[in-house]
Amino acid sequence: MRALLVGSGGREHALAWRFSTSPSLDELHAAPGSPGIAGLATCHPVAADDGDGLLGLVRSLAADLVVIGPEAPLVAGVADVMRHSGIAVFGPSAAAARIEGSKLFAKDVMAAAGVPTAALLSSPQAPCVLKADGLAAGKGVIVCRTDAELRAGLAVAERFGGEVVVEELLEGPEVSVLALCDGAEALALAPARDFKRAFDGDTGPNTGGMGSFAPVAEIGSDALERIVDETVRPVLAELARRGAPFVGTLFAGLMLTADGPRVLEYNCRFGDPETQSVVPLVDGDLLGALAAAAHGSLAGVTLGRVPGAAVTVVVVAADYPARGDRGTSIEGLEDAAAAGGLVFHAGTALNDGRLVTNGGRLLGVTATGGTVRDARERAYAAADLIRIPGSRRREDIALAAAAGAERG
Repeated sequence: MRALLVGSGGREHALAWRFSTSPSLDELHAAPGSPGIAGLATCHPVAADDGDGLLGLVRSLAADLVVIGPEAPLVAGVADVMRHSGIAVFGPSAAAARIEGSKLFAKDVMAAAGVPTAALLSSPQAPCVLKADGLAAGKGVIVCRTDAELRAGLAVAERFGGEVVVEELLEGPEVSVLALCDGAEALALAPARDFKRAFDGDTGPNTGGMGSFAPVAEIGSDALERIVDETVRPVLAELARRGAPFVGTLFAGLMLTADGPRVLEYNCRFGDPETQSVVPLVDGDLLGALAAAAHGSLAGVTLGRVPGAAVTVVVVAADYPARGDRGTSIEGLEDAAAAGGLVFHAGTALNDGRLVTNGGRLLGVTATGGTVRDARERAYAAADLIRIPGSRRREDIALAAAAGAERG
C-alpha cells in the first residue's frame, strides 16, 4: 500500500520507523515530516493542519491510507476532509476527537458510559486538579495541593482560554493505555508510563513528556484487558451511539488508585513519548492493523509483543517548556545509533545541510532490553553520545521501575 503519515514529531518518526518494516508497505510518504522521517519516507511540504493541501497530496500520490499523528489536526477535522472524499483514514473525526479536544465533553461521555473517573468539583478548593478544557499540548493540567498552588494554578489554566475544569485529586501511579479502534472494537498495545514534569523527582511544570517506558509491570495481560473493557469499549459504544464512531488510537490516561483504575483523561491519538517506547515492542504488522481499523474492522487482527522492555529519554532545550531552541547544532546521532539507540527526531531542522534544533523537545532516545533496567542503561548510554550545547534531560526516567525489577 501507499501510506501517508501526517505530522513531524517524535511520535511520527517512531511510527514511520515501524511502518517502514511492514510487509504491506509499497511507498511511505510524510507531510510535512522531519529530517529524521526523511530517512524513511518521502516528505512533502504540506502542513499537518492543511486539510485541503493534504487532500490534494493524497490524490496526487494515490495514497491508500492516511495516518494522522497530532491531535490538533484531528480536533480541527482534517480526518473528515479525507473521509468525505472516500479516503481511508486512521484518525478520528472532529466529533469523536472531542474526547481530547474538550475535557467537559469527555466527562459527559464518561458519565454516560459508566467509566470510573475523578469526580468533578463545583469550585476550586485545594487539594484539587485544574484542567484547561481545550487542547494544551500536554501542559494544561495543574495539580494543586495547597492554596498557594491553587492560586498559581488558576492563573496558568486561565491563560489557555476557555473553561477551567476542577476535579478531585486522585493518588497513585499513572499508566497510559493506547488502543487501536475501528469504531466498535479495540486492540490494546503494551501499557506505558510517561514522565510529564520537567525535572527529576517529578518536579517543575508539566511538559509534553520527558520520557517513557513500556510495559508497566503492574498491568499484566488480564489487567490490561479489564482496563480496555472498563474504560475503552464503553466509550467507543457511547461515541457510536452519539453518531461519532471513533476510528483511530484511543489513549486512556489512567491512575491506579487504591479503589482501582480511574481515567484521568482521554487522548485521540498515539501518545508522545509513549509511542516511542510502545512501537518497538510491537510484534506484527502495525501498519496493516491501522489499515484494517481504517477500513472498518479489526476482526482477525492480532499483534504480539516483543519480550522485554523499552525506555525513552527525551532531550530538550535548556528552558523547555517555557521556550524552545532553534539553530543549535546537533551531533552524535550516528554514535548513539551505533550504541543501540533508536533516535527519534522531535524538534529538528536542516540548515544548509546541518542538523539543528527546532523546538522544545528535540530528540527521543529509545532503547530496548530484556528488562527495564537493561533498556534504561542502554537508552542513557546512547543519549550520552548526543551533543547539543545547552540541552538537558531528566536523569530518573524509569529509575523506580528499574529498581523494582532489580528487587524482583
